[in-house]
Amino acid sequence: MIILGGPTVADLRALFSSNDPSSFDVAEAFTDRHSQWVLVAAALEEHLRRTAGPSFDVEDLEAPRSNVIVFHGVGGVGKSTLLRKVEAALTAAEHRPEQWGAPTWTDRVLPIRIDLSRAASTGSDFERVILTIRLALAGALGRPMPSFDVALRHYWEHAHPGEPLDEYIRRSGLAGKFSELLPQQLQAGVGEVAAALALPGLVGSAAGQLTSALVNALRERHERAQALAGAARTAALLEATPDLEALSYYPHLLAWDLSRLPAKKSIVPVVLLDTFEDTADRHRDFERLLQRLVWLMPNVFFVIGGRSRLPWADPALHGQLDWTGPAAWPGLAASSTLTVPAPRVSGSGTRQYLIGDLSPEDCETHLARRLVQDGQPLIGADIRAAITARSHGLPLHLDLAVSRFLEIRRTGRTPTPADFDCTFPALLARTLSDLTPEERHLLRSISLLDAFDLDLATRTAGLAHQAPARRLVERPLVKENPYALWPYHLHRAIRSAVHDDNHSDDRWTPADWHQAATRALAALGDQWTNATALGPSRMLLVACLRQGLRLARDHRLSDLGWLTAAAHAYTDDSVWEPLSLPTDTSADPAPDTPADALAELLTTIARRQHEHRQRTADRLTAVLDSGLLPAELAEMGLYYRAKAYKDLSLNDAARAGMQEVADSGGRYAPRALRGLANLARLSGDFATALAAVPTLGWKGRHHRVLGDIRWSQGDTSQAVAAFEAGRAEAEQHGAAGERAMMQVRLALAVSFADPVRANDELALAHQLLDGLDQRSNALLAQVVALIKDAGASRVTDGAQSLHTDIDAAGLPFLHRFVELALAFHHAVRSEAQDMAASLSRLRVLTASGDFAYFTDIAHFMAGLPLPGPSSTTWVDGPDAVRARWRRLVQDRRALLGVIE
Repeated sequence: MIILGGPTVADLRALFSSNDPSSFDVAEAFTDRHSQWVLVAAALEEHLRRTAGPSFDVEDLEAPRSNVIVFHGVGGVGKSTLLRKVEAALTAAEHRPEQWGAPTWTDRVLPIRIDLSRAASTGSDFERVILTIRLALAGALGRPMPSFDVALRHYWEHAHPGEPLDEYIRRSGLAGKFSELLPQQLQAGVGEVAAALALPGLVGSAAGQLTSALVNALRERHERAQALAGAARTAALLEATPDLEALSYYPHLLAWDLSRLPAKKSIVPVVLLDTFEDTADRHRDFERLLQRLVWLMPNVFFVIGGRSRLPWADPALHGQLDWTGPAAWPGLAASSTLTVPAPRVSGSGTRQYLIGDLSPEDCETHLARRLVQDGQPLIGADIRAAITARSHGLPLHLDLAVSRFLEIRRTGRTPTPADFDCTFPALLARTLSDLTPEERHLLRSISLLDAFDLDLATRTAGLAHQAPARRLVERPLVKENPYALWPYHLHRAIRSAVHDDNHSDDRWTPADWHQAATRALAALGDQWTNATALGPSRMLLVACLRQGLRLARDHRLSDLGWLTAAAHAYTDDSVWEPLSLPTDTSADPAPDTPADALAELLTTIARRQHEHRQRTADRLTAVLDSGLLPAELAEMGLYYRAKAYKDLSLNDAARAGMQEVADSGGRYAPRALRGLANLARLSGDFATALAAVPTLGWKGRHHRVLGDIRWSQGDTSQAVAAFEAGRAEAEQHGAAGERAMMQVRLALAVSFADPVRANDELALAHQLLDGLDQRSNALLAQVVALIKDAGASRVTDGAQSLHTDIDAAGLPFLHRFVELALAFHHAVRSEAQDMAASLSRLRVLTASGDFAYFTDIAHFMAGLPLPGPSSTTWVDGPDAVRARWRRLVQDRRALLGVIE
């Protein structure tokens, strides 16, 4: 961060905000754009080296041009500040930031900054540009530019008859310390040419007479005339009608004059054209004149700042501009445009750079140094943090926030962070100023979307063609990520300003926003529906849901439409990507529309992987009690609440919920039937659970239910077969979530019988679980690791840690699995006392009757008699089950070499 010397407009505004100007120090805080300076310095160094080479010819009009570098970015990002600082750094070493370092060149350079924002697309503005450059050279060189000066005088007498040049300079605002020098030098230039022609009487005559004499002398190859003004095209230029078109070619003569300067007088102008976007018009008339200036002065270096990248390398502009295409401007081609500047610049390399937003650290430093009182930041740390967060790195927002800070202080009130939770109309005005009405409409439309492509933007705006969207995404206010599902998104600070707009003349009414949101929701639905017809895309589904749910909720859209089908598709696969909807900040966060209710329903179902199941049950109850969900979505809520009750071991409530869903015969009935079969298994009624399997089918996940029954019987081979069949079926249906669940259960069954294979199966389970957000299955996979390691000393410690994780997740049913794993471990090691403790804990955990068969299995493992009658109805009878579990313990002992 660098504090600049002289006061800027912002400084003066701050200075006059208080009756006591000594109460705080005001300074322009310039963020250190070191990387951009490196680019300018490297490009200028390369330019100086190239123009000094023996092959360089200032009259070569066919060679590609590399005498320009472009910085573009959204309005308010700091382009003008950068160009002012570059100008100062090139003017004098004391104005150059220390961390920028000294330049490596020794050539004399002359920075000339021209603010094009004062120009409109009229001929007189190009005159201002030409005169500004010539005035700067007048002061720096103190000598005439003969070829150019004669042509300029000729033009002036033709275009401004009777108006002296010095009077025009004063009237047009170009007057400065060199304003008197230019007319004098023009006169001296005319005299020099007249002397060269040995016609001193022409000095005071009409410019046309002198021009004709010079043209004749050049045509006749007059040696002194050619030495003074002998560019190959000078005569032709002077013969042309001295109008604006001719004036736009006169820079060629100025370039020639610069190339003929003596070595001691040699100078390299660096012209900084700021606010270049203000040159744009429908026909590119003014831009065409400026492009000629750049092309015809290859020995002058140009730095251009504007909101959009310079399109001169686009062949599509052929006919609108004189020189177009990548061959003419190799550094301006689209493929040569970078967001992150490179440290070096070559003659044919990138010459266009997008100026990005400031980092949070830069924002903090900017605000801390902008206003200082007694050596300390006047703006407190909490307010700086609030401003930084809302600015999204946009410097203009920071400066507007500083002005707001001073305005609040002027009222006698102490500013607070809440005062800066706002956007600024000036920021939006800057953004909208150079957009067409159609583009302004499109901008507001896409502000509804987190991300978009051309089709989505066009349909949201209700337009019939994509051309406006294509033009808008080329502007820096739209960011691009080519690897994203939807590649474009609006700058966040501008998006906020558009949403909060209450001042623009063409601002939208609530009805306008509602209609646009309706169009956006329909467009998202069509994208998902059309893509699904070609094959399921989980990524597109989740992305459409995230945007669609927010739109429906925030704009209170009553017709859920495709969101209902998408909600079912989201839950079908048990992947549970977070939907990440913004928090509802209204005074009453309870859902009050169907869209609210659906957003809360899906968010709760997804969040249950990260919340205690009791929290899940409570949230689902609130949604169901609201009565806002249509019947088929209410069925979804009932089913997942019943699942939460099961995980909480509230099995009576779980059975009631599952039965209600099963009786409805709706979409979730097969899942509810599976839930009832699982609840029968949990109570030890394996016969009922097994009888239900043939009725379940794929939707009821019949293989999963069968496998859970079989491993509980100690029949690992049939369990593994069932889980393998279930995994294959899930793969056929493209159900990644179900496939992962099958793999975890397959690893569970294998872990008792074959710990070596279990290693491989568990590794695959972790691979399939990655990114699916299935918390209960991830914890069950940790139980599998304990079982496969049974007999090792580390099992007990791992079990204790796992109990803690299970408590945090609110999944108490998994405590029984951990205790079963410990019972297997103690049985393998013949640890009678530890086994007794484990049995005691299992009896407590299964006192409700659910999972009571785990206590039976633990006795079977240890070869102990049951303490009393069992309520479990084993499929193959208790003796067969006891024998299988005991055999698994004995096989593990044999594998580990444990002696009985």
